[in-house]
Amino acid sequence: MAHDLICPPESHSRAFDLTRPARHLAPLIFVSAHSGRDYSEDFLAAARLDATALRKSEDAFVDELFAATPALGAPLLAARFPRAWCDANREPWELDPSMFDEPLPDWVNSASPRVGAGLGTIARVVASGEAIYRRRLSFQEAELRVRLSWEPFHAALAALVAETRERFGTCLLVDCHSMPTAASPPGEPPDFVLGDAHGSACAPRATRAVEALLQASGRKVQRNDPYAGGYITRHYGRPRENIHAIQIEIARGLYMDERTIQRAPAFAAFQEEMAGLVESLLGLGWDSLLRGGK
Repeated sequence: MAHDLICPPESHSRAFDLTRPARHLAPLIFVSAHSGRDYSEDFLAAARLDATALRKSEDAFVDELFAATPALGAPLLAARFPRAWCDANREPWELDPSMFDEPLPDWVNSASPRVGAGLGTIARVVASGEAIYRRRLSFQEAELRVRLSWEPFHAALAALVAETRERFGTCLLVDCHSMPTAASPPGEPPDFVLGDAHGSACAPRATRAVEALLQASGRKVQRNDPYAGGYITRHYGRPRENIHAIQIEIARGLYMDERTIQRAPAFAAFQEEMAGLVESLLGLGWDSLLRGGK
């Protein structure tokens, strides 16, 4: 059954914001793939959920937490489209056949664990597990979203990685996300989880350096548990090619009300803390950390 295509968010004319520094001081780039919050009226009308429920899939305000990054000396790439519309931290074609009103091409990846959880490139559910849509979608809908959102975002990211490696000889992609506090393992929950795909996406010395900075500020840090790194970290992190990637997951309770998706009173202070982290990271000796072995 044919359906009209759901009108994309306003961000379809600009899938991302790339803010560059006046001078790029170190081989670091910062990325926020899940903080986009441009929801079109058509998308909201097609959803069974209200805007607040849809936003439960966002890494809300993460782009704002790192807003000082360009002024400090590194670029910041942030998606404008919401994760519920198209997930930039997935392969381009991780799709759930049950969501569509026609058979999917054979080359679509329908067997990934993300698809099984309902959180493929075009998500079936929000992060809390509630179904998003009132009806099934056409494959043309998925093609539209990948073309307008996923592809421009990753074209910009790939170009930024290549440019940084060309300039410095190496590159560290800092993949910025947030995590629900309640999803942490039992016991005292971590403030941060660092994911480097168990050492395959980033030089261990670099991961330890990021961990040490966070611990020095009094934060509890875990590595690779429960988040070892998603598509961006694993796809771009290629240490043998002098490209490293590390995922940073931040506990949302540190800076926002997870129920209402609003900034907490502590937001400004935590934003300053993240600016301090970025400044400290940019001051490290990355040539030796990224190319100096284990």
